[in-house]
Amino acid sequence: MFRLLFAITILLPLSLPGTALALTCTIKGCHPFLQDLKNLHVPVKEGKCLSCHVQKEEMHPYPGLKAFELKAKGADLCYLCHDKLALGPVVHGPVKDGDCTACHRYHGASGPKLLDMGEDQTAFCTGCHDEGEFRRHYQHGPAAVGDCTSCHTHHSSTEKKLLKEQSRQLCLSCHNDFAQTMAKAPRVHPPVSNDACTSCHNPHSSASQFVLKEKMPDLCYGCHSAMATKVPNVKVPHKPISQAKSCGSCHSAHFSPAKGLLAVDQKNLCLGCHGQDGLHSSKVFREYSGLPLVNMKKALDKKSQLHGPINDGACAACHSPHGSDNFRMLVKSYPAPFYVPHKEGLYDLCFSCHDKSMLKYPDTTLYTNFRNGKQNLHYLHVSDKRKGRTCRACHDAHAVNGRKLIGADGAVFGKWKIPTRFKTTATGGSCAPGCHRQLSYDREKPASYTPQKEAPKDATKEVPQTPPPTSDAAPSGQAK
Repeated sequence: MFRLLFAITILLPLSLPGTALALTCTIKGCHPFLQDLKNLHVPVKEGKCLSCHVQKEEMHPYPGLKAFELKAKGADLCYLCHDKLALGPVVHGPVKDGDCTACHRYHGASGPKLLDMGEDQTAFCTGCHDEGEFRRHYQHGPAAVGDCTSCHTHHSSTEKKLLKEQSRQLCLSCHNDFAQTMAKAPRVHPPVSNDACTSCHNPHSSASQFVLKEKMPDLCYGCHSAMATKVPNVKVPHKPISQAKSCGSCHSAHFSPAKGLLAVDQKNLCLGCHGQDGLHSSKVFREYSGLPLVNMKKALDKKSQLHGPINDGACAACHSPHGSDNFRMLVKSYPAPFYVPHKEGLYDLCFSCHDKSMLKYPDTTLYTNFRNGKQNLHYLHVSDKRKGRTCRACHDAHAVNGRKLIGADGAVFGKWKIPTRFKTTATGGSCAPGCHRQLSYDREKPASYTPQKEAPKDATKEVPQTPPPTSDAAPSGQAK
C-alpha cells in the first residue's frame, strides 16, 4: 500500500495546496528532517510550502531539474510575511547584510524563534564570535552561563556593541546594590562617574581577577602615570602592591567614604595589617634588626600621649603608603641605625614639623627647652661624631604614657629596652636612662657636670652630678 501511494505521489505534478503539499514533501522521503524539528516555522507547520517557494516545473523530483525556487532573496523573502525591521544606528552584521538565515533556521529549529540554541547561547554565538573572548579564567556572570541576550539585542541598537542600553546604566541595572551605595558615597572614582565600566572591566572574561582588563597595578598605572614611574623603582616597597589584590588592598576602585578612595579611614586601614603580631619588615630594616614589625594596635592601645599625626589618624604624614627610598617607607630622610653622627638633612622627616634649629647650636635660649642653662642638650646627644644618638634613643614616634613622647619603657636596644626614668620640673628635669646615671638639668640654675673629688665619708654636702663622656655613654648595639 505504501509503495502504491509513493508511486502515485511521485508521478503527480506538485500542485496540491496546503497540508497535502507538506505531507507529500515529507512522505516521499526527500525532506524527512521536517518531521524531527521541535519548533517549526509557521508556514511549514501549516503545510504552506508555497508561502516561500514557487514551483517552476511540474515534475518534482526529477534528476537534474530544479523545480522550485524562493519567491525572493534574503530578507526580502522574510518581509513577505514579517514586518520590516525598524533598525537603529548599530545593526547586527547578518541583519545589515539581509542574511536572516545566518541565525534563524527557515524550516524549524531546536529552540524558539527558529534558533538552534537553548538557554546557553554560547555555542550559537561563538559560531561567528571568537570563543576565546568568553573562556578566560575569570568570567562575567552572564557570559559564564551563555546569556548573551541579557546585555545585547539581536538585530539593532542605539548603543555600540548592540547593547540594550547605555553601557553604564546596563551594568547598574543588575548591580543595583552597587548603584544605591554609590549614590550616597561622598567620593567616587572619576572613571566610575564619567566613563563606561568597560574602561576597566572586560564584560565577558579576563585572565585578571574581577574581570579587569589588566592585572593591578598595571591597570591603575594606565591613568596614574606618576605612580608607574615611582612605585616599581622604590628601594623600600609597600608589600601589598606586589600581592594579589595590589592597589585594591587599600583603595576602593569605585567609591569610598574616605579620602584617597581608601576602603576605610587611614588609621584603621593601616591597623588592618599593622595590628597583628609577626608582620615582617622590608629587607632594608632587617639589616638593622631581625625583629618583626611592632603590632601598632597594641602599641597605641591605652596610651595617653599620641604623636600628632597618629592623633590625627594620618599615618601618611610620615609614611609613604606606596613605597619610598627611605627607611620604613618614610616620606623624608630619617636614620635607620641607633647611632648616627648628625649631619644636615639627616632628620628631614622630623623637621617637617619641628624646628630644625634645635640641632644647629650647642648653646641656645630659643630653640629648645631641653637645656641646662644655655647648653643645648638635644645638640649634645646627637652631635657626637662617633655615636650620635638618633631621636628614637629617647622618643617614641607613635605613642607613650609619658610627656614629650618619652615613655617609661624606653627605646629598644637589641634585646634590652632602655628605661628613661624621665621626670620634669618647672624649669627642667632629670633622667636615668641606662645610658648614664641619673642626671638633672635646669634652664635657670644649671646643674654642674664638672667632675668632683670624692667627698669624705661623713660629708653631708650633695655631690654634683657628672655625666660620662657622651661618646661612650651607652653600649654599642642596634635597635628598632
